[in-house]
Amino acid sequence: MSVSPIRIIGIDPGLRNLGWGVIACEGSRLSFVACGAIRSDAALSLAERLRQLHDGLADVLRDHAPHEAAVEETFVNRDPQSALKLGQARGVALLAPAMAGLPVAEYAANLVKKTVVGTGHAEKAQIAAMVAILLPRSDAASADAADALAVAITHAQHRRAVALKISARR
Repeated sequence: MSVSPIRIIGIDPGLRNLGWGVIACEGSRLSFVACGAIRSDAALSLAERLRQLHDGLADVLRDHAPHEAAVEETFVNRDPQSALKLGQARGVALLAPAMAGLPVAEYAANLVKKTVVGTGHAEKAQIAAMVAILLPRSDAASADAADALAVAITHAQHRRAVALKISARR
């Protein structure tokens, strides 16, 4: 009896660049599907930039038809204005897949790093290098896309535990 592959989209929220990465998970086997970054125009108002991110992410969801989504939790910045804007971009990252009917899981940045690299304080270059090893056909052209793939890999590794928590609440 074979298991149908599950497509997972990982999302690395950002107001300037929102990274996304889609993988297929079949049992313990992971394979690369696609990745990229959605860029917002800094010359536009905040509302218009959030709309750009939403529309771009909705297009990605439509094009790649993932079954589940995972979003990285935001790292709280010292600058309250930056943290607030990042939080609003994260809201888009949570809302778009939820509106598409996907279950959405959230993962702390340290857990993503620990899952993919083995240490919770890994650098971006280490994450990108491990993503390239774990998904040899991946072509992450930016740190945002590599981080998003790392979020998807994390969800693939932890999704059973997340599903058990959800079913226990019901």
